[in-house]
This record gives sequence, C-alpha cells and structure tokens, in this order.
Amino acid sequence: MSAHGPTPASPTAGQPLGWQARKSASTRLQIIEAALRCFIDLGYFRTTAAVIASNAGLSRGAMLHHFPTRADVVRAAVEHLHAKRLRAFRTAVEHLPSRGNRLHGTLEAYWEQANHPMYAVFLELSVGARTDPELAAILEPAEAAFERELRRTAIELFPEWRDLGENFDLGFDLLVSVMDGCAVSFLKHRDRAPKRRVLRYLEARLDELTRPPGDRDKT
Repeated sequence: MSAHGPTPASPTAGQPLGWQARKSASTRLQIIEAALRCFIDLGYFRTTAAVIASNAGLSRGAMLHHFPTRADVVRAAVEHLHAKRLRAFRTAVEHLPSRGNRLHGTLEAYWEQANHPMYAVFLELSVGARTDPELAAILEPAEAAFERELRRTAIELFPEWRDLGENFDLGFDLLVSVMDGCAVSFLKHRDRAPKRRVLRYLEARLDELTRPPGDRDKT
C-alpha cells in the first residue's frame, strides 16, 4: 500500500493465476489420456506410474505433482472415461429425429460406444478389479454412479419410458448385459456380423418392453 492509498491492481492482475490453472488442467488431461492409452496397449497391471509419465511426455516427478499415486491417476481416468461415455451417449440420442424409430437409433449409438477402443479400457479395468482390491475400491462405486446417471439420462431423453416400471428396469439390464457380452465377443473374434443379428433381436425385445400396455397385450 502506498502513502496515497491502495495501489491500483495491474490490468494483468489475476492472469498468471488463470493461465497456471489452465496449464495445470491441460497437464492433468494429458496424463489421464496417456493412462487410458496405456491401459489399452499394455493392460492395467503393466501400466505403472513411470510408464504413464513417459507416454504423457513428462518426467515422473512432474506427473507425481498432479497425481501423487497411481491410484489417483486411475481414479481420475475412470471418472474421465465415464464422463466421456455419458456425453457421447447423450449427444448421439439428442440428435435423433423426434419421430421415427428412436429405439433403433439409441441402440446404434450404444453399439458404437461398445465397439470404441475406449470401451476396452472399461473391460480391462473390470477384469483387473477382480483381483486388485485397490482398483475395485475405485471402480465399483464409480460404476454404480455411472449406471445411475445412465438410467437418469435415459429417462430424461425418453420421457415416454418414465411409467414403464419394472419393464424399464428389465430392458435397461438386458441392454447393458447384451452390449457388454457383444463387446467382449467382438474383442475376442473381431467379427461384427453375428453381433448385428443379436442387436436386431435385442431391439425387438426392447420394443416389446417399451410399448404401451395395450399394445403389448396384442403381441
């Protein structure tokens, strides 16, 4: 403070802090995306903190500044992956035409996600969590939160499903189970053709479950 009162703030006051925050966020994202790439290419158990740092183009010390432990990186990567999946699903469904077979478009959008390389990360971590208590402690609550948000999103985007009751729960569980199974099978055999047949059958069953009660009774 000067003798004439408070010194006026510089026009650039606050900018370094904002720049530093953006730089930090950018570096964190760089590390998270490197971790996801490593999970795909190397698997969960071979992905160490040093490997992630190298893949991100950073020193191990620079990475530890943002994520002190590998568990911190994994937790952030899981949150990032789930957020991306939800955004992709919402964006795809929101762009469906308001008329026509929206169920078909929704299944196609979900199927594209199930065949995306990032879905392999989800499967890789799910298998790893079976024998890794630390990973299970991260993944299980994150998966539960993701499923709740996916259910909420589905009801929000398809308000006509709001009153389906148990049929919605059954349809949702059927959708997730079949898609997970098809994704695993595709990773093993790299053949989409048989999965398309399963997808069409799934669509028919979901169509039955989501029809109004009167229409359902006619089948």
